[in-house]
Amino acid sequence: MFPLVKIEIRKGFSSEYKKAILDGVHQALVDALGIPDSDRFQRIYELDMEDFECPPDRTDAVTMIQITMFPGRSFNAKKKLYQAIVKNLGENPGIDGYDILIILLEPPMDNWGIRGGKPASEVDLGFKIDV
Repeated sequence: MFPLVKIEIRKGFSSEYKKAILDGVHQALVDALGIPDSDRFQRIYELDMEDFECPPDRTDAVTMIQITMFPGRSFNAKKKLYQAIVKNLGENPGIDGYDILIILLEPPMDNWGIRGGKPASEVDLGFKIDV
């Protein structure tokens, strides 16, 4: 269940459009950070136009992606992630990179309660974080 992905878009897009966003972000996480392909915990929030303000130079396809993940990834891995997300979403569903905003949140491992209430810092996750 890591990382946790929250995606915010404006209402009015098809199921296929939303699925393409979910798939593109997930594939970028797999490729750039090496997370297991089955490790998929993502949500899309659709907001009415009046509830989603952005600068006037952005289109209706403006997409905000917030990824909460364990700390430890290198700056280069994060750059690779940003580039992969923009590339994937540019290819399908066709979002211009200028309309994509990505933010990473990295709470300390002690601040994650997982697998029956254990701190993540005490759990063998089965994959590398320090990429």
